[in-house]
Amino acid sequence: MSTLNAQVHALAQQHAAMGLPSNTDPQATALNDSPAALAHAAARRLGFIEADAQCIASAWARQSLRTGRFDPGLWPSEPADFGLAPPGIHPAAFPACPSALGVYAVLPDAAWVRRMALAGVPTVQLRFKSPDPAAIRTEVAAAVLAVQGTDSLLFINDHWREAIEAGAYGVHLGQEDLDALPPEALHTLRGSGLRLGVSTHGYAEMLRAAAVRPSYLALGAVFPTTLKAMATPPQGLGRLGAYARLMRDHPLVAIGGIGMEHLPAVAATGVGSFAVVRAITGASDPEGTAQALMAAWRDASSKKSGPLEY
Repeated sequence: MSTLNAQVHALAQQHAAMGLPSNTDPQATALNDSPAALAHAAARRLGFIEADAQCIASAWARQSLRTGRFDPGLWPSEPADFGLAPPGIHPAAFPACPSALGVYAVLPDAAWVRRMALAGVPTVQLRFKSPDPAAIRTEVAAAVLAVQGTDSLLFINDHWREAIEAGAYGVHLGQEDLDALPPEALHTLRGSGLRLGVSTHGYAEMLRAAAVRPSYLALGAVFPTTLKAMATPPQGLGRLGAYARLMRDHPLVAIGGIGMEHLPAVAATGVGSFAVVRAITGASDPEGTAQALMAAWRDASSKKSGPLEY
């Protein structure tokens, strides 16, 4: 094994808990032994997609310049090394939301929103799918009415114009929807006063989302999920912990295949919330399940000592 491949192999093995089983990177032997090249090759062996591997490589290079040495045992987690702005008040930021959004129920219609709001679920999202614009407007307006008189915060998935019109608390956009949003639409959304949540699936998407200064970031999919086809494999708890440490200045929501048995480990990563879909809507007793999830999350969150380091 060449010196480079030995270094790449050692680096990948040292951080294997963060990724997928190692595979052969045909580009490794062509790389020089700079921090960025080593980090890029190791990230690819860990299963990170190319865009994320480039982010990791750049961050490791910045970290090496900042510290004066390349430390293969120190996975980059400082926001500045990823080019993120320091925390503070920014004129272009979306309105803040609670850092701990708690149990976050993603629901198919306004009737479900009402049930979970009455059950005390702190954060709910309407994910209503229909080709009929009138039906969408009606359902969004009904969901806004459904949380009135409760303490639940309502986010609307995708339908941001209808969310503005109905006076929702916030809107949630997928990465593709955010990327496709023209500047004037983003300006309108920001000026509406709605909170914005954005789905992310790795380093590159987190950095793009953070650039628009949303109210929260959703990180996933943590575990396998059948809800929708994912462009990236499950991230796992190791990556979730690394993401949470990097994005610690943002409210964070873990999403994707999370069940009751995962809550202690998910809370230990430092995220303030986790999203569930079928764990509630597919339960024989949805209200009872919601209550159990809330109690388990409170217990898990009270025992964590801070974000895990990887």
